[in-house]
Amino acid sequence: MTDRISAVISAFGVLASVLLLAVAVGEYRSGASALWIVGGVAIFLGAAYALVRDVLRLRPGRTD
Repeated sequence: MTDRISAVISAFGVLASVLLLAVAVGEYRSGASALWIVGGVAIFLGAAYALVRDVLRLRPGRTD
């Protein structure tokens, strides 16, 4: 049960990181530093990694 909750939380994290990435792109287009894009991509990749890890834990044949 806790693995499912963790996967749902990770999915919301990916959603939030996509929104943050959209804000970062908007800020960059309006003249802000390119670090906005770098930060947004880094946060998105971290959230996506956490989601993949949690989804793999839900697989029935896991060994841990």
